[in-house]
Amino acid sequence: MTKPYDISRFRKGITKSITGISTGFNDPRTWISTGNYCLNYLISGQFDHGVPLSKVTCFAGESGSGKSYICSGNLVKNAQDQGIFVILMDSENALDESWLQDLGVDTSEDKLLRIGVSMVNDVAKTMFEFVKDYKAEYDGLPDEECPKVLFVVDSLGMLQTPTSTDQFQAGNMKGDMGIKAKQLKALVSNTVNMIAPFNIGLIVTNHTYASQDMFSPDDKISGGEGFIYASSIVIAMRKKKLKQDASGAKVTDVLGIKAVCKVVKSRYAKPFEQVDVFIPYDTGMDPYSGLFDLFAKTGIFTKVGNRYKYISKSTGEEITQFRKHMTSDFYDTVMSEFTDKDFEVRVDSEETEEVT
Repeated sequence: MTKPYDISRFRKGITKSITGISTGFNDPRTWISTGNYCLNYLISGQFDHGVPLSKVTCFAGESGSGKSYICSGNLVKNAQDQGIFVILMDSENALDESWLQDLGVDTSEDKLLRIGVSMVNDVAKTMFEFVKDYKAEYDGLPDEECPKVLFVVDSLGMLQTPTSTDQFQAGNMKGDMGIKAKQLKALVSNTVNMIAPFNIGLIVTNHTYASQDMFSPDDKISGGEGFIYASSIVIAMRKKKLKQDASGAKVTDVLGIKAVCKVVKSRYAKPFEQVDVFIPYDTGMDPYSGLFDLFAKTGIFTKVGNRYKYISKSTGEEITQFRKHMTSDFYDTVMSEFTDKDFEVRVDSEETEEVT
């Protein structure tokens, strides 16, 4: 009878000696809420999840579309609430301590480390050195004994390369001939593999630019297609004026920002779905914005005249009411009564768009 092959020695040897190699499966164990239930669902397939550790997530959009609000604000705060240490790399010199504190972020040294960066190389070296030391100290230990860490880079769009800096100093404005795109792809590709076995996550923001392609009119994400392919999750964002109050009634005044978020890429939910996330100036993000549209689209809510009917899955009771009377408690009840599959979004083929 053939003796079974002992894989343990080989497994231990390759994972200990080579950074970036791991064995087994690396399903996410820790998720961080974006602060909006519907956006969480479109990213992860669950209302209470959101963005995972051990993956690379990109939020890309125009200036003022809410990228920093979600990534450097909500996600950082919610990570800290779970005991996750945050390393915030700021390339725009725009993340003021008072602004972060207003969003609920704890800026004390034992909860957050802010690092000013200017080069793609700075981010790459920081990530590599951190993961190498982390692996040396915690590799092989039970998951509960390993600290959880979230890196946030805000933003990739402002990072430079040595070539672009040298050319600027010499008065040469020709650009870096695609070097930055290649470096961003290398940064994300290597980081995805390095952090996969650990409770370490990377969230980045990036810029978009208007498309000149009449056949693909959606905004393009800067950094090249290789960067998009290498990322685990990609959310494209657009900015609109919020002219709708909490009850859904249209108003003439601009009450805040309506961040249109489209999940371009996700391994955990159906891609190319989008949600309008309301960020009123006076109250901050509405965590329930987008849910009504999701429930109506999936048939959970059915229109009856000017009202909407919902049938409780647990009691069978029919509840019919106006949209403006739907409270947060009501939405909580609906979310708690249905499984994720009950909310699978049914989209006609002509509604599906590809975003580069």
